[in-house]
Amino acid sequence: MVQTIVFDMDGTLIDSEAMILEAWKEIATQNGIADIEQTLIKCIGITSKETRAVFCQTYGDDFPYEMYSQMASALYRAEIEKNGLPVKPGVYELFDYLKENHYRIGLASSTREEVVRREMESIGLLDAFEVIVGGDMVTHSKPHPEIYLKSCELLGMAPCDCYAVEDSPNGIRSAYHAGMKVLMVPDLLPPDEEIRRLLFKECKNLLEVRQFLMEKG
Repeated sequence: MVQTIVFDMDGTLIDSEAMILEAWKEIATQNGIADIEQTLIKCIGITSKETRAVFCQTYGDDFPYEMYSQMASALYRAEIEKNGLPVKPGVYELFDYLKENHYRIGLASSTREEVVRREMESIGLLDAFEVIVGGDMVTHSKPHPEIYLKSCELLGMAPCDCYAVEDSPNGIRSAYHAGMKVLMVPDLLPPDEEIRRLLFKECKNLLEVRQFLMEKG
């Protein structure tokens, strides 16, 4: 019976990707940046370094990515300070179940470890994780499997004996190619045929993940 589970963070545990998209859309409107939504969709689940590369590939090497990124981050942080960091439905119910049933829990996020720890602390979940691997702790970003392989290694578990909970295609590819059982909870992007073939199960929300685990016993 699988008793180890590794989560993505953005778009899976917290509703951050939609907030980041809205911040960038505001910056794009103010500065005449075309097709921002399509560009950002390519960046879901990858590191900031690789996001910069996508922007420069799309808009040219002289695109002032750092400046606009800082502006978008300021809007994002202001929204959090005003209204708090929104969690995905079912987060606390699922984590209560995992704790009660002695699951080992890890987190594998393309976001920097420092930010991951700060945001998980802000929603009261930091202590739930035995292992946290941030994007700055690996060489290769999702969809490369390195981040999930490292998470399983630190947990001392074979990937085939672990669930991964993901929302994005890049994250799903990463976990699948690491050899894990992938549970998808879609956020901004629904699964296409390729992604569905990689899934152990698709769940509408984290409450369905809890129900699935309860049924598996």
